[in-house]
Amino acid sequence: MNYRRLVALLLVSVWCGPISSQAYPDRPIRLIVPFSAGQGADAAARLVAQKLSDNLKHPIVADNRPGSGGNIGAQAASKADPDGYTLLVGSNGTHAANAALYASLPYHPQDDFVPVSYIGSVAMVLLAQPGFPGNGVQEVLALARAQPGAVSVAIPSSTSRVVLELLTKSTGARFNPVNYKASGAAMTDLIGGHVQLSIDTVIAAAPQVASGALKALAVSTSIRSSALPSTATFIEAGVPGFDLAAWNVWFAPRGTSPTIVTKLNAELRKVLGDAEVQARLRSLGYEPGGQENPAGVGDFVRSEAQKWGDLIRGAGIKAE
Repeated sequence: MNYRRLVALLLVSVWCGPISSQAYPDRPIRLIVPFSAGQGADAAARLVAQKLSDNLKHPIVADNRPGSGGNIGAQAASKADPDGYTLLVGSNGTHAANAALYASLPYHPQDDFVPVSYIGSVAMVLLAQPGFPGNGVQEVLALARAQPGAVSVAIPSSTSRVVLELLTKSTGARFNPVNYKASGAAMTDLIGGHVQLSIDTVIAAAPQVASGALKALAVSTSIRSSALPSTATFIEAGVPGFDLAAWNVWFAPRGTSPTIVTKLNAELRKVLGDAEVQARLRSLGYEPGGQENPAGVGDFVRSEAQKWGDLIRGAGIKAE
């Protein structure tokens, strides 16, 4: 190879490197959503993805991979090329609870992913029929203490079960958890009087509370939910330190370029800072996030994994 050709090749490589980096993305991005289409987390993911797509001038295509508590979708994302063109809508399930709930996982929540952006959280809510004798958390606790294990609580998800475990651990009151495979069946039995209480997301609960079919007793987060602003928090109701929520974080496969992760984080901050996006997320029951850098998101996920893992292992809860 002669001198001139070598110089030319070096110039091309130097010139093309920054262009390819700056050009990201130059084709559609796949967003793996490990939940069924139409669920609250799916609706929020699509809303954020559409706005991000508009800003990036390239499509972001939702790929629903539900099943096994989110493990199917998370596994698919963990095996994708780390090129910035596959992202995952992770959750408190896939990246905090499942490592303790399942005997083994087909991915490693920490080692196989890099956090991109904290999208938002969803409060859980303690629900009762309008005629239930307890109108507040302390009355519910008094009933549960008077008859340990007699007060039945519908449990439609592992998140609901962990919230009940935190309530038991925080207060010493014992309940009778009744497991359901879906929120709809749990709501039907609660309205029908087959169970006395339920713990569900504010997304599922808000319409039933608004219609008068159910009453909300307390939400699980440290601040009130915009979806149920008149409902007190457990802390306000006299359970100190009670703070637990479902959440979503977008992840990329481990090995994705830090430049790409930083760019996506910055773009998602813009999306989640948009007033219209915030209003629409809150209408879905989400409290939007988006102000954290990737390192801060990673710290949050590790802290949550410890919190959820301790609660699950302490209660001996296992996935069914």
